[in-house]
Amino acid sequence: MILYFTGTGNSRYIAHKIASATGEDIVSINEKIKEKDKSSVKTDGRLIFIMPTYAWRIPKVVENWISEVDFHGAEKAWFVMNCGSEIGNAEKYNARLCTDKNFAYMGTAQIVMPENYIAMFDAPDKSEAKEIIAKADPVIDSIPEILKAGKSFPPPRNNMYDRFMSRIVNPLFYTFSVKTNAFKADEKCVGCGRCVKLCPLNNIRLENGRPIWGKDCTHCMACISYCPTKAIEYGKKSVGKPRYHLD
Repeated sequence: MILYFTGTGNSRYIAHKIASATGEDIVSINEKIKEKDKSSVKTDGRLIFIMPTYAWRIPKVVENWISEVDFHGAEKAWFVMNCGSEIGNAEKYNARLCTDKNFAYMGTAQIVMPENYIAMFDAPDKSEAKEIIAKADPVIDSIPEILKAGKSFPPPRNNMYDRFMSRIVNPLFYTFSVKTNAFKADEKCVGCGRCVKLCPLNNIRLENGRPIWGKDCTHCMACISYCPTKAIEYGKKSVGKPRYHLD
């Protein structure tokens, strides 16, 4: 079973490519979280978790959801993490999560995909994104054979920098960076509500035809990246930057 979480489509793209080669069922963690669905998930013994990298680890909302859900019959778990550059020492925390859930940890694979975190970095334009995805495709296509063989992923890089980023920077990121007060919609907003629909945490509501953000945010960038009129900005940090989404 493949379970994916996505902000702007990278994980969904990877999940469907792998599923087309393996025949695995696909479950959207976004939908589960949005619906506050923590009911038991029946599995065939295998779990393939696919998600973006948030500050060198898996998203906290995903880790919390996995921790709280019973995966009936699950025995082994693989992690596939996409990132703009690197996943740090995320493997350590994925392995610890598996221990907590009594899963056999089968490794973590890193796939470099187009950056979407325009609250801090630059997203690529369409041509640059296409090139990055083309380079990622062979890596994605190598994964199904590993899964079919029941093998573990090769260990990712693990140096002092990786350990520092995942252990020290990750909690600082959530403390100081994951805030919503900089999100604003300007006069280009048409009140379509797409941001409300896409938000996995139900953190956005429309008020007088304009989106209002609450405090429960994971910085997935879905709202700002999918806005059809590019009406949403994250303070001055997103101004003039390309919006990236894959679908």
